[in-house]
Amino acid sequence: MPAIRILLADDHQVVRLGLRTLLESQPDFQVVGEAADGPETILMARELIPDTIVLDLILPHLNGIEVLRQIHSEYPDIRIVILSMYDNEAYIVEALGNGASAYVLKQSTSEDLVQAIRHSLAGERYLSPSLSERAIAAYIKYYQTAKNGEQDPYETLTPREREVLRLASLGLSNAEIAAKLSLSSRTVETHRANMMHKLGFHSQIDLIRFALERGIIPE
Repeated sequence: MPAIRILLADDHQVVRLGLRTLLESQPDFQVVGEAADGPETILMARELIPDTIVLDLILPHLNGIEVLRQIHSEYPDIRIVILSMYDNEAYIVEALGNGASAYVLKQSTSEDLVQAIRHSLAGERYLSPSLSERAIAAYIKYYQTAKNGEQDPYETLTPREREVLRLASLGLSNAEIAAKLSLSSRTVETHRANMMHKLGFHSQIDLIRFALERGIIPE
């Protein structure tokens, strides 16, 4: 029986080492790669085509939700297990809505993560036990609203606008965002103006409140 091929994505080398040790204690698990930031995760997913990615939501250069969105769009058969310290329903709903098969808290047991990987590969959704009821309720409520025709303005943003939103909500200036994304300040200014217009925001406070509510930045 072929091994289950796993890619680890977390910006902390010590965490990746611990995860590798834990997962490779399973006789049928094989860690085939490690990524330390968002763009590297996408690149390695394309190169390795793993069975599963264990993905942290807070990654440098490109946040985990965008990484999840891009990989799931390109490779829907790759199962993505979110491993996060955040139990905010907004994070969970965003993760499930963008293709995650499982959401596990970092304070969970090692068996929890192993079960999440196995359930996701079996085509089942898995959530840490402490999350299940309220997270699923939030997920259902969110998508019933979408089904009823209420458009989510966040879905109208381009990937670059979403990244500008995340960095701007963290308080970075246009020049600082430009440096991080290797863009010109004028280009960032355009993305920021378009993003604010699409979301109907008029102030930095609106931006921060939205980012917190949607789990785009941690509380």
